[in-house]
Amino acid sequence: MNKKILISLVVGTVVSAATLYLAFRNVPFGDLIEYLGTINYLWVIPATLVILLSFMIRVLRWQLILRSARQVTFWEAHNPMMIGFMMNCVLPGRVGELARPILLNKQSHVPFTTGLATVAAERVFDLILLISLFAFVLATVPIDPALNMTFGTYQLNRETLETIATGMLRLCILVIIGIILVTIDYTRTLIQRIILKTPQPFRLLSDALAEKITRRLAVPLVNITENIAAGFSLVRYPKSIGLIIMMTVFIWLLQAFSYYLMALGCPGVHLSYLELSAVMVVIAFFIALPSVPGFWGLWEAGGVFAMTMFGVSTKEAAGFTLANHALQMLPVILVGLIAAIVTGVNILQVSRPGALQDAEDHGSFPESIGSVNRDKLKAES
Repeated sequence: MNKKILISLVVGTVVSAATLYLAFRNVPFGDLIEYLGTINYLWVIPATLVILLSFMIRVLRWQLILRSARQVTFWEAHNPMMIGFMMNCVLPGRVGELARPILLNKQSHVPFTTGLATVAAERVFDLILLISLFAFVLATVPIDPALNMTFGTYQLNRETLETIATGMLRLCILVIIGIILVTIDYTRTLIQRIILKTPQPFRLLSDALAEKITRRLAVPLVNITENIAAGFSLVRYPKSIGLIIMMTVFIWLLQAFSYYLMALGCPGVHLSYLELSAVMVVIAFFIALPSVPGFWGLWEAGGVFAMTMFGVSTKEAAGFTLANHALQMLPVILVGLIAAIVTGVNILQVSRPGALQDAEDHGSFPESIGSVNRDKLKAES
């Protein structure tokens, strides 16, 4: 197994085990099993359909984001996306995030760095929406300011959640600024000229060494900046951005609605749609931390903490969170496996260390660097 993946698995396992313990330490195991048996699982059917619909809209959104760099069909976007999400559920290290652009590169010849940039663009839209939704929830949903839970070495309360949201908002702003700088022709060209000038001091030692560094390092880096710019070039199209924002809102409203449908079958969980939206957002913040495949442990910790804020007992919060977690994972795993079988993808082979290098060699370093002429840049530098 790849050393980095092994380290990620070990760290994730430790974090997940600790969070599972902290989330369920006050819940008698027998009572939890008994509660799981009282759930009306017929509500799983409509909730599953809503989950699948939200993922279909995710595919359409990614297809639209990719359109700024390369036209792909619905299924060319669907299969890599669902396989990537499935891999995140069953393999450590969130390798599905890298597998998606690798598969897109193999299937549609979209440069790896361009595909990765579009995946990052998706995450930016998701994060902005989650932060906005969280701010709306904090402003409209009554949360007891005196509520304080001890979670390991942390004190979890309203102030803690506001601090997390503020930190993520600042990160979002920095990422957006970086995206804008890369997509502006002037600043991107300036960055590329600086990159191509870096090997010049080595000419004091050897012209051959400087040329080798230029060919092996500087030129590929210039090409990567061009591919990243292609992946983020949608910022030049306001109409596309507006449509993507609408899709993102719809995706997360559907995701929250699946929580609401599942809650209708869970005794003792009498939360409104807005309150369950808050639960969903808190869980999304928790699973950003390292964990085992499928986010087991952190998901439950976030769910129990969030539901306790709204007066749900620990036993019922734990039962709902476990059942809902399984509901959110299983459709994704099944659809991803079907997509892998249909396309003949070996997920273990895609996740191997050499797969990333293969994608880069195949799609990231062509002779021509997009709209920038490499020889002209070198001459100007």
